[in-house]
Amino acid sequence: MSENKIWNRTSNIVLSGAVAGLLVLGYLHVTEPERLNPPPTQQTGQVTDPGATAAQVTPGGGTATEDQVINLYKNNSDSVVNVTTRSFQYNYFMELVPRDGAGSGFVIDKSGHVVTNYHVVQGAQRFFVAFGNREQSYPAQLVGFDQSNDLAVLKVDAPANLLKPVQLGDSDKLQVGQTAVAIGNPFGLGQTITTGVVSSLNRDIQAENNRVMSGLIQTDAAINRGNSGGPLFDSRGRVIGVNTMIYSPSGGSVGIGFAIPINTVKHFIPDLIQYGRVRHPWLGVSVLALNPRLAQVLKMPVSEGLLVVQVAPGGSAQKAGVSGGNRRVYVGNYELYLGGDVLLAVDGKSLRQEQDLLNYLQSNKKLGDTLELTLLKGGQGQPVKLNIPLDTARN
Repeated sequence: MSENKIWNRTSNIVLSGAVAGLLVLGYLHVTEPERLNPPPTQQTGQVTDPGATAAQVTPGGGTATEDQVINLYKNNSDSVVNVTTRSFQYNYFMELVPRDGAGSGFVIDKSGHVVTNYHVVQGAQRFFVAFGNREQSYPAQLVGFDQSNDLAVLKVDAPANLLKPVQLGDSDKLQVGQTAVAIGNPFGLGQTITTGVVSSLNRDIQAENNRVMSGLIQTDAAINRGNSGGPLFDSRGRVIGVNTMIYSPSGGSVGIGFAIPINTVKHFIPDLIQYGRVRHPWLGVSVLALNPRLAQVLKMPVSEGLLVVQVAPGGSAQKAGVSGGNRRVYVGNYELYLGGDVLLAVDGKSLRQEQDLLNYLQSNKKLGDTLELTLLKGGQGQPVKLNIPLDTARN
């Protein structure tokens, strides 16, 4: 091929590429004029940067979202209190020395009742409540507590104008991703607000006393020591939970905090105020957890569930017709009574360990409620369901 032919072919290729490039640029210019040449934005009080959010700018320079958080704090900070406690303990020399503690809480009525965590008031003899950023504290009395659900109610003796109840929300309607706002007293630094989202729902977490707290709200709003007992709000300023614990290898907030759902709190508040404790319903059964190996030895048709060994006379289970074992056998070093019913689920929630039944009753049921129990009669046949009125309380 001659040198002229090579040159002509190369020129054609370059020319074709240039034309194609101009066509592409022309296409972009025609189809996306607003992106390449955005029109001037009128002064309408909105963000003009096309890369920014469309949140409205307020006269003070903040966004509508910021104003919402600011107003939430202004409207609710006086309802969130600092709870301080004092206990007296003997030291090494058998001298009685005071020990102070601190946490958070919130006012729920005009009578001065304050909700907080049990572990905030545990072991203390004196209680004090301070409102907002005021330095003055007011004495309070411990009205009731429930260790299993980490809840306590105080009653503060304070002027009526300081008692501003919060609005309680509905934690059953929560959705993962919605805004969560915590106000409390971390490290004694009162009236601190942090924001985040609802990270997850229905978390089951084992507490320090080996009690499993079920149905907890998980949030990434910063929660630290001293936030315990304080409220977790939704974006409308309604309390959706009581901040109770964090997961932290270092002891500080790593964005994994947990709150007791407010519907659980509302469930128990009447008992705490009236009786000083929660009258947890009692099913009245002694059970043994099944596992695949034990079920095979006992020739059970299911590999998990709770085998009813004994039924307490006069308990809710006996009144509903639940049966215990009637044949005594020995499995290894264990004495068992076979022939009883096998509990499979309560209100549709599967039962695998003995503690599952107790935890569910303590966290979700109160005296007078009805429990739907799924079971195998005599450990055989098809599952049946019983609706059991919980009319007996555990002593």
